[in-house]
Amino acid sequence: MTDTAIEEMTFEQAMSELERVVGQLERGDVALDDSIRLYERGALLKKRCEAKLKEAEEKVAAITLDGSGQPTGTTPVEGL
Repeated sequence: MTDTAIEEMTFEQAMSELERVVGQLERGDVALDDSIRLYERGALLKKRCEAKLKEAEEKVAAITLDGSGQPTGTTPVEGL
């Protein structure tokens, strides 16, 4: 596990750690209590990845195009 708090992770960091957690759970080589902790961490990592993807989608959706399809700027998305 990394020392970075989940809420501060980039999408790539969260996805990488989520893949590691899933791998450990799939192998089944951890004790039950550790499996529960890993599952809980995995759920938080998944939530972080989903939030970062939603942010990216909103940023892309905010790009405005002119009549010829060229970007003319972006419209700030509330809260980003």
